[in-house]
Amino acid sequence: MYKSFSMELAGRTLTVDVGRVAGQANGAAFMHYGDTVVLSTATASDKPREGIDFFPLSVEFEEKLYSVGKIPGGFNRREGKASENAVLTARVIDRPMRPLFPKDYRNDVTLSNLVMSVDPDCSPEYTAMLGSAIATCISDIPFDGPCATTQIGMIGGEFIVNPTNSQKTDSDLALTVASTREKVIMIEAGAKEIPEQVMIEAIFKAHEVNQEIIKFIDRIVAECGKPKHSYESCAVSPELLSAIQEIVPSAEMENAVFTDDKQTREENIRRITEKLEAAFADKEEWLAGLGEAVYQYQKKTVRKMILRDHKRPDGRAVTEIRPLAAEIDLLPRVHGSGMFTRGQTQILNVCTLAPMSEAQRLDGLDENETSKRYMHHYNFPSYSVGETKPSRGPGRREIGHGALAERALVPVLPTEAEFPYAIRTVSETMESNGSTSQASICASTLSLMAAGVPIKAMVAGISCGLVTGDSDDDYIVLTDIQGLEDFFGDMDFKVGGTHKGITAIQMDIKIHGLTRPIIEEAIARTREARLYILDEVMAPVISEPRKEVGRYAPKIDQITIDPQKIGDVVGKQGSVINKIIEDTGVKIDISEDGRVDICGADREMIEKAKEIIQGIVTDVEPGQILTGKVVRIMPFGAFVELKPKKDGMVHISRLSDKRVEKVEDVVNIGDTVTVKVLDIDKMGKISLSMRPGDLGKKNSEK
Repeated sequence: MYKSFSMELAGRTLTVDVGRVAGQANGAAFMHYGDTVVLSTATASDKPREGIDFFPLSVEFEEKLYSVGKIPGGFNRREGKASENAVLTARVIDRPMRPLFPKDYRNDVTLSNLVMSVDPDCSPEYTAMLGSAIATCISDIPFDGPCATTQIGMIGGEFIVNPTNSQKTDSDLALTVASTREKVIMIEAGAKEIPEQVMIEAIFKAHEVNQEIIKFIDRIVAECGKPKHSYESCAVSPELLSAIQEIVPSAEMENAVFTDDKQTREENIRRITEKLEAAFADKEEWLAGLGEAVYQYQKKTVRKMILRDHKRPDGRAVTEIRPLAAEIDLLPRVHGSGMFTRGQTQILNVCTLAPMSEAQRLDGLDENETSKRYMHHYNFPSYSVGETKPSRGPGRREIGHGALAERALVPVLPTEAEFPYAIRTVSETMESNGSTSQASICASTLSLMAAGVPIKAMVAGISCGLVTGDSDDDYIVLTDIQGLEDFFGDMDFKVGGTHKGITAIQMDIKIHGLTRPIIEEAIARTREARLYILDEVMAPVISEPRKEVGRYAPKIDQITIDPQKIGDVVGKQGSVINKIIEDTGVKIDISEDGRVDICGADREMIEKAKEIIQGIVTDVEPGQILTGKVVRIMPFGAFVELKPKKDGMVHISRLSDKRVEKVEDVVNIGDTVTVKVLDIDKMGKISLSMRPGDLGKKNSEK
């Protein structure tokens, strides 16, 4: 039965149609927010997938270019692989919803979001976040919802709920918060150095709005929700866990995991596993689940050590950061390089500078954002964790980590007018044991400053973890979590920022939400750690950007010309600009608004090209003294090229203060000469003089 539900949300109408389309999905919500239309569906397999120890959730965000009235480019004229924006949106949908599914559920679940119409002021990404939650809540798929999401912007110190496209452009904050009825379950933010307390207030402003949306979802579920289906639990049997604990006492497991070296810990667990395999050799049903059971035993041991004994696996105090190191200039021929090491996590970042013509072009649903000049890419090779597998390009995790570091650094980058370069930084993971994305922020800051990029402030990143007990006030927050604490803990709270404030947040959790005291403590901890990293580790290595770009980086000058004269600089079929490039060896890019970027390795040639261009676009006027080349000689005088396709004539009587019998006695074709513009007649003919008296030279200087 088709039903429609509506509510007013941030001054626009949100409408959810249930039963109108996609009737064979487990749950489907046909979402309308303003003129934005997204079909969100939730489907699940009938049976669990065999041989896996994780919940197989897939989230898709499909951008259809017909939604903005475009035909895709390329030979096939159809959409290809998911864009970076689609991948990041899918991750933002996944992160708050995944913890709300049963931990022992192994049925394949797909949350699909099809963008069918886009209203620029009603975000399709946001509409899909709500749509996925609603489709899952009304389906028969087990899910501990509802949950809701709100976006917050800030202009002039005032919070804006679900900002419009134009408001986003002016906003100092881009915050996305997901909540359940009681707690916050996901935070994603980009900010222009927002103070911590302001960020906390913005988070709970969004949480407040989420409660109204949850009431709306409750109404939909009450009328359209299906009973949740039963499923085959894949939880580890209590008998197996009990048998393991008899063979491997808790003290033995504590000794196995209590080390600061990842390889040693993995070897200890391997030996314990082999011991258990031998003990259970005649119990095939137990051997099949042994790996997950050992994982659960490790998890229980580590959590108990941290929460009850305040002992971390590597022996650190709860507020202590792993050993830190920073370096620059590791690679001699690149434009900038920096390496940041935190314990067994190590990132080498490389900065490359290029003309603005090499900025990345974007072909997506946002018509305001068609290119970006700063690109941060993150790579995570298998050797960084001591494993072997072929490289198949960046996955969703790599794209997400690169985007997080990029978001953290964008607020401190110089404007295009201040620094007319496209900038790419690449974070190569040398070694990983937790929080490589935050090490990428630190390493990127180092390489940018080493490359001479005049960033406004240094940025550092750090992550906090969490272990919770049986009640909301039974918890412990950990500064700088390593891999084991991330795997077995309840939270990965990443914060990047400067001395002044926060530039990026990404929060992942494995539980059903965080209380305000936990969020406040985590943000306070990350600030304390961030300032320590900035002042004690990074600043001693390089405290400010270098004054000039490196020897091997391109040098770029930028000038602005009258757009009406772009044709004069380009010339017929590019003849003029190609000649300038040939003569100087520079690269020249001209934009429609008259901005000219001149790029080259030789500063002298850049200046020469700039002078030529300025000469071309500068109108010739009587009284000007110019330099030109003799291009033609006649018995009565010499013709001098003042600019492409613009010649003037020096009459033989004005070649010198003395009498000249023959033009060739003074000049020849190809000579560069200095002339004064005497007159321009109605036909545009230009009269010139080379006489020293006209040029203002004394006789002694002839």
